[in-house]
Amino acid sequence: MSGPVRPSPPRSRFGRVIDTLEENIIALLLGLMALLTFANVVVRYVFNSRVGDWIEQGTGLSLPTEILWGLEVTLVLFAWLVLFGISYGVKISAHLGVDAILNMVSQGTRRKMVILSAAACLIYSLLLFKGAWDYWAPFGGFNATEGRWFPTGFANSRDQAWYETEQIPMLSWLRWMEDVFNAGETYEKIPRFIPYVILPIGAALLLYRFVQATAGILRGTRDSLIVSHEAEDAVEEAAAQHKEG
Repeated sequence: MSGPVRPSPPRSRFGRVIDTLEENIIALLLGLMALLTFANVVVRYVFNSRVGDWIEQGTGLSLPTEILWGLEVTLVLFAWLVLFGISYGVKISAHLGVDAILNMVSQGTRRKMVILSAAACLIYSLLLFKGAWDYWAPFGGFNATEGRWFPTGFANSRDQAWYETEQIPMLSWLRWMEDVFNAGETYEKIPRFIPYVILPIGAALLLYRFVQATAGILRGTRDSLIVSHEAEDAVEEAAAQHKEG
Protein backbone atom coordinates (compact mmCIF):
# COMPACT_ATOMS: atom_id res chain seq x y z
CA MET A 1 0.00 0.00 0.00
CA SER A 2 1.33 3.43 -0.86
CA GLY A 3 1.01 5.90 2.01
CA PRO A 4 0.58 9.65 1.87
CA VAL A 5 3.05 11.28 -0.44
CA ARG A 6 5.14 14.05 1.12
CA PRO A 7 5.11 17.17 -1.04
CA SER A 8 8.35 18.62 -2.30
CA PRO A 9 10.22 20.72 0.28
CA PRO A 10 9.16 24.38 0.37
CA ARG A 11 11.39 26.72 -1.57
CA SER A 12 11.13 29.71 0.76
CA ARG A 13 13.06 30.01 4.00
CA PHE A 14 9.83 30.81 5.83
CA GLY A 15 8.23 27.59 4.55
CA ARG A 16 11.20 25.51 5.67
CA VAL A 17 11.11 27.09 9.12
CA ILE A 18 7.38 26.38 9.49
CA ASP A 19 7.84 22.78 8.35
CA THR A 20 10.69 22.13 10.78
CA LEU A 21 8.93 23.86 13.67
CA GLU A 22 5.68 22.00 13.07
CA GLU A 23 7.30 18.56 12.91
CA ASN A 24 9.48 19.19 15.97
CA ILE A 25 6.54 20.44 18.04
CA ILE A 26 4.47 17.37 17.10
CA ALA A 27 7.34 15.09 18.13
CA LEU A 28 7.82 17.04 21.37
CA LEU A 29 4.12 16.85 22.24
CA LEU A 30 4.07 13.09 21.66
CA GLY A 31 7.16 12.64 23.81
CA LEU A 32 5.84 14.79 26.66
CA MET A 33 2.50 12.93 26.65
CA ALA A 34 4.30 9.59 26.82
CA LEU A 35 6.61 10.71 29.63
CA LEU A 36 3.82 12.25 31.68
CA THR A 37 1.58 9.22 31.27
CA PHE A 38 4.46 6.92 32.27
CA ALA A 39 5.22 9.11 35.31
CA ASN A 40 1.56 8.95 36.36
CA VAL A 41 1.60 5.17 36.14
CA VAL A 42 4.77 4.96 38.24
CA VAL A 43 3.42 7.33 40.87
CA ARG A 44 0.05 5.60 41.16
CA TYR A 45 1.05 1.94 40.98
CA VAL A 46 4.66 1.89 42.17
CA PHE A 47 4.93 4.65 44.75
CA ASN A 48 1.61 3.54 46.29
CA SER A 49 2.84 -0.04 46.67
CA ARG A 50 5.26 -1.84 48.93
CA VAL A 51 8.04 -0.84 46.56
CA GLY A 52 7.29 2.77 47.36
CA ASP A 53 7.38 2.01 51.08
CA TRP A 54 10.78 0.34 50.71
CA ILE A 55 12.11 3.34 48.77
CA GLU A 56 10.86 5.76 51.43
CA GLN A 57 12.32 3.67 54.25
CA GLY A 58 15.65 3.28 52.50
CA THR A 59 16.08 6.87 51.36
CA GLY A 60 14.07 8.80 53.91
CA LEU A 61 12.27 10.59 51.09
CA SER A 62 8.55 11.24 50.95
CA LEU A 63 7.35 10.04 47.57
CA PRO A 64 4.34 11.62 45.82
CA THR A 65 1.22 9.48 45.59
CA GLU A 66 -0.37 11.26 42.63
CA ILE A 67 0.25 14.01 40.08
CA LEU A 68 -2.81 16.20 40.47
CA TRP A 69 -2.15 18.28 37.38
CA GLY A 70 -1.05 15.35 35.21
CA LEU A 71 -4.42 14.60 33.60
CA GLU A 72 -5.14 18.24 32.73
CA VAL A 73 -1.69 18.71 31.20
CA THR A 74 -2.11 15.52 29.17
CA LEU A 75 -5.47 16.77 27.87
CA VAL A 76 -3.90 20.09 26.90
CA LEU A 77 -1.01 18.36 25.12
CA PHE A 78 -3.44 16.09 23.29
CA ALA A 79 -5.51 19.07 22.14
CA TRP A 80 -2.36 20.79 20.89
CA LEU A 81 -1.31 17.59 19.11
CA VAL A 82 -4.67 17.27 17.36
CA LEU A 83 -4.70 20.87 16.14
CA PHE A 84 -1.12 20.69 14.92
CA GLY A 85 -1.90 17.33 13.32
CA ILE A 86 -4.83 18.72 11.30
CA SER A 87 -2.63 21.18 9.42
CA TYR A 88 0.17 18.62 9.13
CA GLY A 89 -2.31 16.17 7.59
CA VAL A 90 -3.17 18.74 4.92
CA LYS A 91 0.52 19.25 4.26
CA ILE A 92 1.26 15.56 3.56
CA SER A 93 -2.16 14.78 1.99
CA ALA A 94 -3.03 12.40 4.83
CA HIS A 95 -6.71 13.28 5.19
CA LEU A 96 -9.05 10.64 3.80
CA GLY A 97 -11.86 11.59 1.48
CA VAL A 98 -14.34 10.24 -1.04
CA ASP A 99 -13.24 10.60 -4.67
CA ALA A 100 -15.86 8.38 -6.31
CA ILE A 101 -17.43 11.29 -8.21
CA LEU A 102 -14.04 12.69 -9.21
CA ASN A 103 -13.13 9.38 -10.83
CA MET A 104 -16.34 9.43 -12.91
CA VAL A 105 -15.68 12.72 -14.69
CA SER A 106 -13.15 13.93 -17.22
CA GLN A 107 -9.76 15.26 -16.21
CA GLY A 108 -10.80 18.86 -16.90
CA THR A 109 -13.98 18.58 -14.84
CA ARG A 110 -12.04 16.83 -12.08
CA ARG A 111 -9.59 19.70 -11.89
CA LYS A 112 -12.41 22.25 -11.66
CA MET A 113 -14.09 20.27 -8.89
CA VAL A 114 -10.82 19.97 -6.96
CA ILE A 115 -10.24 23.73 -7.26
CA LEU A 116 -13.79 24.34 -6.06
CA SER A 117 -13.27 22.08 -3.05
CA ALA A 118 -9.98 23.86 -2.30
CA ALA A 119 -11.77 27.20 -2.38
CA ALA A 120 -14.39 25.86 0.04
CA CYS A 121 -11.61 24.69 2.36
CA LEU A 122 -10.00 28.14 2.23
CA ILE A 123 -13.27 29.82 3.16
CA TYR A 124 -13.81 27.31 5.95
CA SER A 125 -10.32 27.83 7.36
CA LEU A 126 -10.79 31.62 7.24
CA LEU A 127 -14.03 31.32 9.20
CA LEU A 128 -12.35 28.92 11.61
CA PHE A 129 -9.48 31.34 12.16
CA LYS A 130 -11.89 34.19 12.89
CA GLY A 131 -13.84 32.03 15.34
CA ALA A 132 -10.66 30.78 17.01
CA TRP A 133 -9.35 34.32 17.48
CA ASP A 134 -12.69 35.59 18.78
CA TYR A 135 -12.83 32.80 21.36
CA TRP A 136 -9.22 33.15 22.52
CA ALA A 137 -8.82 36.93 22.39
CA PRO A 138 -10.74 37.78 25.61
CA PHE A 139 -8.67 35.23 27.56
CA GLY A 140 -5.53 37.02 26.38
CA GLY A 141 -6.91 40.47 27.12
CA PHE A 142 -7.42 41.29 23.44
CA ASN A 143 -10.50 42.32 21.49
CA ALA A 144 -12.56 39.93 19.38
CA THR A 145 -13.48 40.88 15.84
CA GLU A 146 -16.79 42.32 14.71
CA GLY A 147 -18.83 40.79 11.93
CA ARG A 148 -20.78 37.55 11.83
CA TRP A 149 -18.86 35.89 9.01
CA PHE A 150 -15.85 38.03 8.17
CA PRO A 151 -14.01 40.51 10.41
CA THR A 152 -15.12 44.10 9.93
CA GLY A 153 -13.20 45.58 12.86
CA PHE A 154 -12.60 44.96 16.54
CA ALA A 155 -15.14 45.16 19.35
CA ASN A 156 -14.43 45.82 23.01
CA SER A 157 -14.36 42.42 24.73
CA ARG A 158 -14.65 41.65 28.40
CA ASP A 159 -11.17 40.98 29.74
CA GLN A 160 -10.96 37.34 30.85
CA ALA A 161 -7.18 37.15 31.24
CA TRP A 162 -7.60 36.38 34.93
CA TYR A 163 -9.22 33.00 34.19
CA GLU A 164 -7.00 30.13 35.32
CA THR A 165 -6.74 26.43 34.59
CA GLU A 166 -8.06 24.07 37.24
CA GLN A 167 -4.93 22.29 38.45
CA ILE A 168 -1.85 23.23 36.43
CA PRO A 169 0.45 25.18 38.78
CA MET A 170 1.88 28.53 37.76
CA LEU A 171 5.54 28.39 36.80
CA SER A 172 7.93 30.92 38.27
CA TRP A 173 9.46 31.86 34.91
CA LEU A 174 6.00 32.87 33.68
CA ARG A 175 5.36 35.34 36.50
CA TRP A 176 6.05 38.24 34.15
CA MET A 177 2.63 37.53 32.61
CA GLU A 178 0.96 38.74 35.80
CA ASP A 179 2.05 42.32 35.11
CA VAL A 180 1.35 42.13 31.39
CA PHE A 181 -2.01 40.33 31.36
CA ASN A 182 -3.42 40.41 34.90
CA ALA A 183 -2.75 43.97 36.13
CA GLY A 184 -0.12 42.68 38.54
CA GLU A 185 -2.45 40.23 40.26
CA THR A 186 -0.92 36.87 41.16
CA TYR A 187 -1.79 33.73 39.20
CA GLU A 188 -2.17 30.65 41.37
CA LYS A 189 -2.58 28.42 38.33
CA ILE A 190 -1.56 28.74 34.69
CA PRO A 191 -3.83 31.29 32.97
CA ARG A 192 -6.19 29.78 30.43
CA PHE A 193 -4.94 31.88 27.55
CA ILE A 194 -1.75 29.78 27.48
CA PRO A 195 -3.34 26.42 26.60
CA TYR A 196 -6.08 28.13 24.57
CA VAL A 197 -3.59 29.97 22.33
CA ILE A 198 -3.34 26.84 20.20
CA LEU A 199 -6.78 27.69 18.79
CA PRO A 200 -5.71 30.71 16.69
CA ILE A 201 -2.28 29.16 16.05
CA GLY A 202 -3.79 25.89 14.82
CA ALA A 203 -6.36 27.70 12.68
CA ALA A 204 -3.65 29.92 11.18
CA LEU A 205 -1.53 26.88 10.34
CA LEU A 206 -4.52 25.17 8.75
CA LEU A 207 -5.19 28.27 6.62
CA TYR A 208 -1.52 28.38 5.63
CA ARG A 209 -1.55 24.71 4.59
CA PHE A 210 -4.73 25.13 2.54
CA VAL A 211 -3.19 28.12 0.79
CA GLN A 212 -0.14 25.97 0.02
CA ALA A 213 -2.29 23.09 -1.21
CA THR A 214 -4.44 25.36 -3.40
CA ALA A 215 -1.34 26.93 -4.91
CA GLY A 216 0.01 23.45 -5.65
CA ILE A 217 -3.24 22.47 -7.36
CA LEU A 218 -3.22 25.62 -9.49
CA ARG A 219 0.43 25.05 -10.47
CA GLY A 220 -0.25 21.40 -11.28
CA THR A 221 2.15 19.97 -8.68
CA ARG A 222 -0.72 18.53 -6.67
CA ASP A 223 -3.91 16.91 -7.96
CA SER A 224 -6.04 16.60 -4.82
CA LEU A 225 -6.48 17.55 -1.17
CA ILE A 226 -7.06 13.98 -0.01
CA VAL A 227 -5.50 10.54 -0.11
CA SER A 228 -6.94 8.79 -3.12
CA HIS A 229 -8.16 5.24 -2.43
CA GLU A 230 -6.04 4.99 0.72
CA ALA A 231 -8.72 3.11 2.69
CA GLU A 232 -9.57 0.89 -0.28
CA ASP A 233 -5.92 -0.07 -0.76
CA ALA A 234 -5.60 -0.87 2.94
CA VAL A 235 -8.60 -3.22 2.81
CA GLU A 236 -7.28 -4.98 -0.30
CA GLU A 237 -3.83 -5.44 1.24
CA ALA A 238 -5.31 -6.81 4.48
CA ALA A 239 -7.45 -9.25 2.50
CA ALA A 240 -4.45 -10.40 0.47
CA GLN A 241 -2.38 -10.96 3.60
CA HIS A 242 -5.28 -12.92 5.14
CA LYS A 243 -5.44 -15.21 2.12
CA GLU A 244 -1.68 -15.79 2.19
CA GLY A 245 -1.83 -16.65 5.88
